[in-house]
Amino acid sequence: MLKIDHQLQPGNLSKKLSLFWELSGEKIKNIDNNYDAAKGSPVFTVNCKYSTRGWTEWTQGFQFGSAILQFDATGENYFLESGRKSTLEKMAPHISHIGVHDHGFNNLSTYGNLLRLMNEGKIPLNEWEKNFYELAVKISGSVQAARWTKIKDGGFIYSFNGPHSLFVDTIRSVRILMASHLLGHVFQGEGDVRISLLERGLQHIASTAKYSVFYGEGRDSYDVWGRTAHESIFNTNDGNFRCPNSQQGYTGFSTWTRGLAWAMLGFAEELELLEKLPENELKLYGGKQEIEKMMLKAAQATCDFYIENTPVDGIPYWDTGAPNLHKLGNYLEKPADPFNDYEPVDSSAAAIGAQGLLRLGKYLTEKGEKETGEKYWQAGLTVMNSLLDYPYLSTDPNHQGLILHSIYHQPNGWDNIPSGQKIACGESSMWGDYHAREAALYLQRIIKNEKYYTFFVA
Repeated sequence: MLKIDHQLQPGNLSKKLSLFWELSGEKIKNIDNNYDAAKGSPVFTVNCKYSTRGWTEWTQGFQFGSAILQFDATGENYFLESGRKSTLEKMAPHISHIGVHDHGFNNLSTYGNLLRLMNEGKIPLNEWEKNFYELAVKISGSVQAARWTKIKDGGFIYSFNGPHSLFVDTIRSVRILMASHLLGHVFQGEGDVRISLLERGLQHIASTAKYSVFYGEGRDSYDVWGRTAHESIFNTNDGNFRCPNSQQGYTGFSTWTRGLAWAMLGFAEELELLEKLPENELKLYGGKQEIEKMMLKAAQATCDFYIENTPVDGIPYWDTGAPNLHKLGNYLEKPADPFNDYEPVDSSAAAIGAQGLLRLGKYLTEKGEKETGEKYWQAGLTVMNSLLDYPYLSTDPNHQGLILHSIYHQPNGWDNIPSGQKIACGESSMWGDYHAREAALYLQRIIKNEKYYTFFVA
């Protein structure tokens, strides 16, 4: 299990963060200068160079959002102008994309980050520009909310697999509904029926907490506290849950660790947002206390599972039920080995999950639960300490990736196996690099005592 370093402090990572941002800027410029955009959005690296391959164009927002985060961290105008220009010229199709569940990924990473910077005063206020960003977030939230399946106890934003499919990933993308709601947007349906974006967002969160997360309550033979299923399948005729499933994990009865990480971070962020919403706005949906109880249970369960089922350095293997893990011996009692012969690690899960651990830890500490909060906070710092060092931080100027040993789709065999290796390793992903930058920015702001970083502006 993860060996938590209880002595580690955010400031101890300052030198690593400085190198991280230096390397990050070089990687962004390398991609800007050398990637052929005509091939599609960059998704993951193959032999050190970004390549494209995907189910949908779900990574473009991470590409341009990375430049915006780089500006936020360093103040270098090149990255602001690059991210701003690319957002203006290339992101509009993502706002109106009715075929995906990834609006929060693409549009909050670009339009949302630019709006946040303007609201924080980090870029000059321009009313027309601000209105442009706000409109993009408003409409994106509504388009995402329209992708809706009703079930017996609520509903959910369905995945690109179809109306029967709830993906655990979408717990992080649902932020776009909340951001749209906070901007006062009105989502309307047939006959001008007003549909609450807050209600749909909360229902999706509740469905994810109930069906995507397990709590050791006897739901099935594989029901363990904090385990997650990548996909939950429903009968759309009667609204009943049918079974867990997986697209990118090993099975529906094992835990794909990137899906676990999405849940860790998604629930933690929504808890932070919940604190800012007035009680009277939440009465119609069960009240703040009950909503918090539901979210907190899911957040703690998933973070606990991560801690218990990740090697001592905090970097997980791609699935906790991967079929050849047993060949690694006591793999949870030693650091992850990305160069082993049997199963890949997934550093992108660590990049996402670390932020979830940190946010949950801070949330609980501020709620007065100091001991529990410290556990998650220190776990998050421990993961970041590993991620910002060898063999995960990419120092090779010829490698376009920032965080090495990321996995995209192990079951489909999409990931590159370098010459001389038996498993996929040594490559990066656009989502892994982006989320490492988010987590690094989060910590940097903590260290410098800057405004607390959230996807919404408090």
